[in-house]
Amino acid sequence: MRVIAGIYRSRLLVSPPGTATRPTSDRLRETMFNILGARRAEGLAGCRFVDLYAGTGAVGLEALSRGAVHCWFSEKAEPALKALRANLAALKIPAAAVTVDEKGTGSLLAGLAKKSLAMDMVFLDPPYEAEAEYAGTLGLLGSGSGRKMIAPGGVVVAEFATKAKFKLAERYGALVRSRTYKQGETSLGFYELAAPDGGKAEPV
Repeated sequence: MRVIAGIYRSRLLVSPPGTATRPTSDRLRETMFNILGARRAEGLAGCRFVDLYAGTGAVGLEALSRGAVHCWFSEKAEPALKALRANLAALKIPAAAVTVDEKGTGSLLAGLAKKSLAMDMVFLDPPYEAEAEYAGTLGLLGSGSGRKMIAPGGVVVAEFATKAKFKLAERYGALVRSRTYKQGETSLGFYELAAPDGGKAEPV
C-alpha cells in the first residue's frame, strides 16, 4: 500500500496485521481521486477533507498529498489507530494539517457541527456489513444540521461491497446519489446536496 500521487507519491504506508482493517486498494483510491480531482479546477488544492472510519488513514493521506489543506480522521480501533499514527509520523505530516478523533465518527461529526465547518469532501468506509453505520452516517450528513457541514459543491463518497446484502439508498435527507462507480467487488457511491428545487444533484 502506497500513496498514489502528490507530494508523498510512492511513499509506503503501513497496515495492521490481520483482516480486521481493510484498507481501500491503491487502484480504487487512484480512480476515486481522479474523479474527485476533476470536480474542481484546482483539484484537491486547498480543500477540507474528512476520512471517516479511517483505518490506516490511506485515503485521507492521499488527499493531503494531493493538496488538501486539512484532513479530519475518525478511527477508534487501537490497531488501526497505531498504523494511522505511524503513517502520519513517517510522512511527517504537520500537526496543524490533521485532526484525529479517537472516539469515532459520531464524535468527529458532532465536533465539526459545533465548529460550523463546511467540508469539501467526505469519505466513509465502514465495515461492509455495518448497514446501520452507513445509514446513520449518511443520514446525519443529509440532515438539517449535517448538510451545513458540506460546502457548496461538496461531495460525500461511500465505499461499499458491490454485492452487499443491503442496498444504499438513493437519497439520505438532502444527500442525493449522483453516481455509482463499480470496480470488481468494491463500489463507490457519490452523494451531493440536492438542488435547491429539491431535484436530483448534478452528476459527478
